Amino acid sequence: MSIVKEFKTFATRGNVVDLAVGIIIGAAFGKIVTSFVGDVLMPPIGMLLGGVDFSSFAITLKQATAEAPAVAIHYGVFLNTIIDFVIVAFAIFLMIKGLNAMQKKAEEAPAAPPAPSKQEVLLAEIRDLLKKR
Repeated sequence: MSIVKEFKTFATRGNVVDLAVGIIIGAAFGKIVTSFVGDVLMPPIGMLLGGVDFSSFAITLKQATAEAPAVAIHYGVFLNTIIDFVIVAFAIFLMIKGLNAMQKKAEEAPAAPPAPSKQEVLLAEIRDLLKKR
């Protein structure tokens, strides 16, 4: 089998396609969460803290010179990233919790047992007749 055919078989298998769709949707969801945190959530939090913008928090290790830019640790951007992560993790937690609840409901409602086959019905009748004798 040629490499091209083998790759085509691999790439068109259901699990690989499902994984690719999941990654694309996950990336889009990540952009939505980043926008939500940066544009909706952080401004009010910054306002509550006195108009502070977390992304501007930094520790300057070396001041900028004419030849080189400043060397700084931008921990405010790191704080924004942590908040992004917590929101994404919480959203995923809620989604998994909902899926688990739906699965649990499906497990709790067992299907009615199947009707006995004709052979089982006949055997039960024979058993009952033998008990009467």
